[in-house]
Amino acid sequence: MSTLKNHVQLIGNVGQEPTITNLESGKKVARFSLATNEHYKNAKGEKTQATEWHTVVAWGKTAEIIEKYVDKGKEIGVSGKLRTRTYTTDDGSQRYVTEVEAREILLLGSKNDQ
Repeated sequence: MSTLKNHVQLIGNVGQEPTITNLESGKKVARFSLATNEHYKNAKGEKTQATEWHTVVAWGKTAEIIEKYVDKGKEIGVSGKLRTRTYTTDDGSQRYVTEVEAREILLLGSKNDQ
């Protein structure tokens, strides 16, 4: 059951080109937004779609795969965990950011998707 603790799985479309950063240690980190869509009927019976945006961060080999194969609009699956970090803005305010730290990705869609 310990594998169920802090575990998230998402399938969605990449919102913008992934940003790849090469760290001094030689490791890579990839960041991108992922849109997930939920379809449901509202109280009036009309079909409705709600979109949620998630920030995804990947390290090492996973970041290398993202750099090579993932583009804006690509449908992918992400498996990982939630991470929350804090930072202080220039005006002294503290901000909190929750991100999905990807451990695995699954490339979906056809090979011809552009």
